[in-house]
Amino acid sequence: MLEGLLIGLQTALSLKMLGMVIGGCLIGTFIGMLPGLGPMSIIAIMIPVAITLGDPSAALILLAGVYYGAIFGGSTSSILLNAPGVAGTVATSFDGYPMARAGQAGKALTIAAIASFSGGTIGAVLLMIFAPALSSVALLFHSAEYFALMVVGLGAIAAFAGSGNVAKATLMTLLGLIMATVGEGALFNMPRFTMGLMDLQSGFSFITLAMAIFALPEAIFLVLNPMRSSQGDSGKIENLRINRDEARAIAPVIGRQSIQGFFIGVLPGAGATIASFLGYAVERNIASEKEQKEFGHGSIKGLAAPETANNAACTGSFVPLLTLGIPGSGTTAILLGALIALNVNPGPRLMTDEPQIFWSVIISMYIGNLVLLILNLPLIPYIAKILAIPRNYLIPFILFFTLMGSYIGQNNATELLILVGLGVFATVLRFANYPLAPLLIGFILGRMLEDNFSRSMQLYDGINFILERPMTLGLLILAAALIIVPSLRARRARRAKVIQGD
Repeated sequence: MLEGLLIGLQTALSLKMLGMVIGGCLIGTFIGMLPGLGPMSIIAIMIPVAITLGDPSAALILLAGVYYGAIFGGSTSSILLNAPGVAGTVATSFDGYPMARAGQAGKALTIAAIASFSGGTIGAVLLMIFAPALSSVALLFHSAEYFALMVVGLGAIAAFAGSGNVAKATLMTLLGLIMATVGEGALFNMPRFTMGLMDLQSGFSFITLAMAIFALPEAIFLVLNPMRSSQGDSGKIENLRINRDEARAIAPVIGRQSIQGFFIGVLPGAGATIASFLGYAVERNIASEKEQKEFGHGSIKGLAAPETANNAACTGSFVPLLTLGIPGSGTTAILLGALIALNVNPGPRLMTDEPQIFWSVIISMYIGNLVLLILNLPLIPYIAKILAIPRNYLIPFILFFTLMGSYIGQNNATELLILVGLGVFATVLRFANYPLAPLLIGFILGRMLEDNFSRSMQLYDGINFILERPMTLGLLILAAALIIVPSLRARRARRAKVIQGD
């Protein structure tokens, strides 16, 4: 390990590799800020450029920099415009955007930058230490365990519900699951519930749904309620620094979510999205009753948790990619294709056969996270000035990025009609005080849930897989606890109020 580390340092600290790290981080950060152009799109575009470099280490370092740079930068549009274009930053908008609306955009961006840097750096340390051992752990997870893991993700919806809204959150989750069934199914390659529309054969686009749920209703609200444009102090750019008490509050959150996010990222098929949702849910569930009420309304813990977890998961997803040759997410699947195109065979022998590739990528992650922090912190006052623009002038800006992101995702004009229809529907739901985050969670996890459930049913001749695989049963029990414990806590709080009233 020490010899490999020295080889990696020698490779990663060359001027060429440092240029690749800085270039990848710059490209990823600015692309991540644009809703609709996520890491998958830009990495796919960058692959021909990377291949022309000829050096597999340089190519992978460049593409890896683009990957975690995009996740790092993706928080910006979530916080400032409530327009998460990357699935891994959806949970960031739950508390980041309310902070921006309350005049704390600078502080929100600072917390996001620090949490992202910490999650990525701690993840890189864990990757260096545990990569060989974790490759065997990842092999223990089969379709049955992934199905149970998706159920755990769905079981965390109570964290996004708010007080007294668990029933509404459940309804929204079910709606998201229903929307995930549109298109070709896992068992049969036949389109379902498409109403005869060819454009729905591959299902609803995540980008379109995310924009329709978060960004478009915001623009519609500004049009319907012009006074909202002048409410709050969102135009004031101040409080860029966090104080000692705030740092002390988010430090344990960052520590917990760096570890949890990394290990979730290790699991092939899990990735940054599930890590961010579970990170948010766990922190809300273990918070005090007073702190729980702040979640969804500008909680610094609610912002730090998903930002830490998604960056740690990005680093963790390189474990199955490099040690097993198994992509941990859609983005690492594209990276796997790039490695194969460069005649590199990722797997258990990569560490011994080509240590300069394996270790230089890990060392570059340390450097890359430092570059991202140095790049983002000085720019925060200038980025946050977007909110100094009067809110009603931001309406065309929000609409442009919403429509552009949706169109680029599918390159299809019908997608714009679907966007408008879903956006109006989401606005009505917001007026009715329905939480919209569970709908998106149900949609994101629904397809993976169905695919893994179908495979498990085929492999184990029915639902017997729940009893035959102890890890699956354990995860399902955890999912049940995530649903039951918040309900019991709410019931206990109601009883306490009744007793106090008497």
